[in-house]
Amino acid sequence: MTSPPVAARGVWRDVVGQPETIAALERAVADPASMTHAWLFTGPPGSGRSVAARAFAGALQCPDGGCGECRECRTALDGTHADVDVLSTEALSIGVAQTRDLVQLAGRSPSIGRYRVILVEDADRLTEQSGNVLLKALEEPTPRTVWLLCAPSLEDVLITVRSRSRHVRLRTPPVAEVAGLLNRRDGIDLGMATYAARAAQSHIGLAKRLATDEGARIRRRDTIGLAVRIRGVSDAVGAAADLLQIAEQERDRSLEARSTHERERLLETLGADPAARTQPPHVRAQINALAKEQKTRATRFTRDMVDRALVDLMSVYRDALVLRAGSPVGLVNEDARPVVEEVATAFTAEGLLRAMEAIATARERIEANVAPLLALEAMAVALRVPAGR
Repeated sequence: MTSPPVAARGVWRDVVGQPETIAALERAVADPASMTHAWLFTGPPGSGRSVAARAFAGALQCPDGGCGECRECRTALDGTHADVDVLSTEALSIGVAQTRDLVQLAGRSPSIGRYRVILVEDADRLTEQSGNVLLKALEEPTPRTVWLLCAPSLEDVLITVRSRSRHVRLRTPPVAEVAGLLNRRDGIDLGMATYAARAAQSHIGLAKRLATDEGARIRRRDTIGLAVRIRGVSDAVGAAADLLQIAEQERDRSLEARSTHERERLLETLGADPAARTQPPHVRAQINALAKEQKTRATRFTRDMVDRALVDLMSVYRDALVLRAGSPVGLVNEDARPVVEEVATAFTAEGLLRAMEAIATARERIEANVAPLLALEAMAVALRVPAGR
């Protein structure tokens, strides 16, 4: 019987399923001569790229190499350390102005820590222009400044930036380790944590949401059910609309209260009367800027939710292919086995592969700024259950 995995300790306790990565980063912390000024963390969504980067930042600041208990570790992990600056954008891209601000920070000596650490959680969102601004800082590094960049893959980062960074690749963590993290860290029942980790395909953040939010579980179930509902073109059009609606409902549920709070806080900061029918010009300008920022955030969030729904939908066809092949590999959607079995019966192996390809194409089109509904409709037409099945 295989022993359960041993959880990492100190600042690394929430970095699950990455023993080789942790070992490499610990060696760099222990031997300053092997340190480099720029690191690029890559790995699939939910693998814990930014968690690993924050842990590394804590270990770099810690006098004991990452004990996880001292002030340096705790403040680096929660984002309040004076010498650890984090950029996590909610926009579709990272602009030149934001990057210049980071480069200016990088030019300063650390105030209290061993290093000044600049963490960019979405380096794949650097534009060519902002990437060129960052490149200058990477080409002429400031002593005791360390850049930590995070992206899904090397190909998502400008080649000039990645060529000047040391690569750290994270893998998809095992389901058991994600479930163990949710149980240990968040107090989630192990059975529910295991279900959520499997359904989320080891995406740690999504697994937590599935485990704690019944609404998220219902929306996922509705998404999976679309695989057996699409019989004709009208069904396909309806399914595309349903997918987009599911994403928009999640967006509204997650962002509406936050947006309202941000507006109220802005008016309070400006000393404006929230009940006034009209606001002074300078207040209106600030409100309009906030509204623009919130709209951009909502657009990205909707696209992210659509993409997540497509990953869930693709997992049904993947599971059906596993059943048809008689493979001993476990199902992602074991809890929805009847749906998977129906899809496996309705489609040939070639048909399942074509369905997965159609979903992948839709994801690429949406990423390339095609209107989500149009991309989803084209995909859904390709997912129709074969006649007579």
